[in-house]
Amino acid sequence: MAFSEYNHTLISSSRVEGTDVYSTDGEKIGSVDHMMIDKRSGQIQWAVISFGGFLGIGESHYPLPWYVLKYDQRMQGYVTGVTADQLRDAPEFSDSAWQDAEWGKRMQTYYGVPPGYAGI
Repeated sequence: MAFSEYNHTLISSSRVEGTDVYSTDGEKIGSVDHMMIDKRSGQIQWAVISFGGFLGIGESHYPLPWYVLKYDQRMQGYVTGVTADQLRDAPEFSDSAWQDAEWGKRMQTYYGVPPGYAGI
């Protein structure tokens, strides 16, 4: 019998990547580019959202705490209380940002992330 992820609570990461992200008012604010997973717990901690640009050119990437995203079957995407403006105004992100403790503190403050949240 083949595994059907459509009838299961688990989902492949390949199906999450590229999924649209919407604000609570239904505005598309980006899509999931990739996820950051805590090596120790195995839990997804951050969704890195691609935002802006055109046809993949000029896109920016902004991490969101995974817990602020809720999947909405009707929209077939994730919904968050974070607005496009809030995402755009978040601390600047780069691939090396994860190693910068000061950047981590800015992210923690900006999103109100609980102390000790993985990746910070």
